[in-house]
Amino acid sequence: MIARLMSVIYCSAVLSGSISRTSGLQEHTDLLESKINQTNKSKQFDYMWLQDAPPTRGLLYPRESESREVRTLDGVWRFLQSDVNDPMQGVRDNWYKADLDKVKPTRPMPVPSSYNDISAEDKLRDHIGTVWYEKKFFVPHSWNMDQRIWLRFGSVHYAAVVWINGQKVMSHTIGHLPFESEITDQVKFGAENRLTLMCDNTLVNSTIPQGTVAEEESDEGKVMVQRYTFDFFNYAGIHRTVHLYTTPVVYIEDIKVLTDLTENHVGLVNYEVNVNGNEKTTVYYDPPIEPLYVHVQLRNKEGEIVAHSISKTILNGTIVVKDVMPWWPYLMNPEPGYLYTMEVYLHAVDESLLDVYRMKVGIRTLKWNNSTLLINDAPLYLRGFGKHEDSDIRGKGFDYALLTRDFNLLKWIGANAYRTSHYPYSEESMQFADEFGIMIIDECPGVNADIFEPLLLRNHKSSLEQLIHRDRNHASVIMWSIANEPRSSHPQADKYFKFLANYTKFLDPTRPITAALNVEAKKDKLAQYLDIISFNRYNAWYQNAGQLDMITKHVEEEAALWHETHNKTVIMTEYGADTYEGLHFLPAYIWSEDYQRYLLSKHFKAFDSLRSQKWFIGEFLWNFADFKTAQSFTRVGGNKKGVFTRQRQPKSAAYLLRQRYFSLALELDQCEVPKDVFNYIIHWQEKPPFVRDYDDL
Repeated sequence: MIARLMSVIYCSAVLSGSISRTSGLQEHTDLLESKINQTNKSKQFDYMWLQDAPPTRGLLYPRESESREVRTLDGVWRFLQSDVNDPMQGVRDNWYKADLDKVKPTRPMPVPSSYNDISAEDKLRDHIGTVWYEKKFFVPHSWNMDQRIWLRFGSVHYAAVVWINGQKVMSHTIGHLPFESEITDQVKFGAENRLTLMCDNTLVNSTIPQGTVAEEESDEGKVMVQRYTFDFFNYAGIHRTVHLYTTPVVYIEDIKVLTDLTENHVGLVNYEVNVNGNEKTTVYYDPPIEPLYVHVQLRNKEGEIVAHSISKTILNGTIVVKDVMPWWPYLMNPEPGYLYTMEVYLHAVDESLLDVYRMKVGIRTLKWNNSTLLINDAPLYLRGFGKHEDSDIRGKGFDYALLTRDFNLLKWIGANAYRTSHYPYSEESMQFADEFGIMIIDECPGVNADIFEPLLLRNHKSSLEQLIHRDRNHASVIMWSIANEPRSSHPQADKYFKFLANYTKFLDPTRPITAALNVEAKKDKLAQYLDIISFNRYNAWYQNAGQLDMITKHVEEEAALWHETHNKTVIMTEYGADTYEGLHFLPAYIWSEDYQRYLLSKHFKAFDSLRSQKWFIGEFLWNFADFKTAQSFTRVGGNKKGVFTRQRQPKSAAYLLRQRYFSLALELDQCEVPKDVFNYIIHWQEKPPFVRDYDDL
């Protein structure tokens, strides 16, 4: 019974062709047992024998240009929920070969959104296993002219299989990350097309993140229950935009950018361009179009061309930008988040234009050692949050209004950074971070890793490879986080994270790596492989609850121990207290807004003491806003540690934190502080003692 629910493994086998689509339940069970036995046996082998997943190709964010058209398939789709006890029935019975309404009655489902909170049914909210989506769409005749047609999903949780007009076109097994496929040969031009998607939210020991499925007794007999240790709701569905777009036959497949700053205000933009489709040129082009070349130019915010470069044969080069405007974080410069527009023109040998792609580029440097982290040679002190992609009704579904509100609140409160806890956030949020000057600790979905087996390592590495490939060109990304709160005291964790850390550094040596740790420093086996140590600790909450006098000293001592043990820079990436909005006690009492304010203040005192030692470089409150979790008697409607409610309204602690963050910005970078940060109380506050007049220095 339990094995039948591990459909994510079965799904992978169907896609690889190792099982026919008409296999029965007994074959399903036999396969699962074989996979499990194979995994158990593989534990005796060295992890180095494990092959990596194929590297990611393409996946440039869909953008219109002279040579490309983009449409979205967002809207209301048809939706069908599988039987939890027979999750692969739809594959066996070929549901993808006809309209889903001919199989069973469907319901409308908005895309993008999580499906869990859309209905009023607990069976859908808590569903385990597969669900099916369907969308009808047209492709115009004009797209049937020497073009490729692509279908791209921003994120589906977790395993996904996609069919076009009954033909399988792609699959993907890790949520939070994009995937795409060319569908030129599967679509009908000038006619209706049917897109069918099956997604599976089942979590097992080898998935990222991990989970287990248990069989338990209920009033109605045995039921299947999904268990996981991470403290956020396991939302599922098509969470981000679905794009339909075109490229030329020979097209720009990928672009990699690295930037640098030299003396005399000169910026360097090093680029590599990958082109695909050359193998078809003999069919479509006579005479041949090779050798190809690219013309790359950079425009400033005013739209003026400030530099350009031409690369022939080897499609890479360097753009030299004089009088460069560097990318600076918010509050470190009067013009934070400065972005250039990079235009890449792909030409044939006869100078005819084949393809055009534009992207935003921020020019900055990043350096680090065991005592500091530097951006553009200026030391950084990070102040911000852990966050979640989470909101009422839509769950983790992408929403531009919510995204814009969140970034405006980050700016209002004076934060300069956040961590994408505990998974990659939307590509649109990364673009916003670039534009707002908000620095990102970019975290993969490896949350609470526990059973360190080879198949998990393979999936963990794949999630990092896909994440780095997707986000490597973002100036806002200053660090890769390879895990959150792994059970890093386990003996197997040493070798596991050694390979994972080395692999991440191989993929991108230009950024430091970290992980959010919560085991004791002396028992941890992961920190030795990191560039920067991040730790989570909930003093006066999970430890010594209610004891506000047991915070400052404990924070100072633990941070110092991490530094002394490894001689590396340290960040506190989580601290906080659940707070029910509107609840007040005098004296302060646990769960009240008053308690949250005092708890923050006690941490601030510790942080200021640690800042004086230079190697402590950041403070991240948990959490930005309240969010939904699995049902628990310790959670009143979810996790309430946010300084904003789930509806993005401030609790009283938000005003205290705002004063903290802007005061730090004033002290460290002499930024201009908004007049309403400190409310008028008495005449000497017209010029508070801590506000120095830098004009007199």
